[in-house]
Amino acid sequence: IMSLEQDIMSAMKEAMRSKDQVALRALRAVKSAIIIQKTETGSSSEMSEKDEMKLLQKLVKQRKDSADIFSKQNREDLAKPELEEVEVIAKFLPAAMTESEIEIVVKETIASLGADGMKDMGRVMGVVSGKLAGKADGKTISVLVRNNLS
Repeated sequence: IMSLEQDIMSAMKEAMRSKDQVALRALRAVKSAIIIQKTETGSSSEMSEKDEMKLLQKLVKQRKDSADIFSKQNREDLAKPELEEVEVIAKFLPAAMTESEIEIVVKETIASLGADGMKDMGRVMGVVSGKLAGKADGKTISVLVRNNLS
């Protein structure tokens, strides 16, 4: 199994060969985020798959948030590059689950924990988020948990 870092490096070489500036920009951002993460944790070894997913999701979320802000300010010229980078980075994430697939996990978790009512939201969120790490975003999970608990 190749690590995320190796995948990014080979994708960067490919982007350089094909002169794909968008991909190169996005991949460099991922590479630098990996280096920063390793420096902060003081580890020279590979990151765990879970940490890699978290990192990629964070980078995607940052870009989507920036694009939203730019769009609200009618600056599509600035929003577009952010969304192009999202597409490149998202290729390294596992396929996202559909809302109905997420809801099944939410319902099963609520049943298995015997959760009833909003007081159990945190507990349910924790379990579901752990199960679906990298496959579903927190906002969607949160909405579905709230709907199924209330």
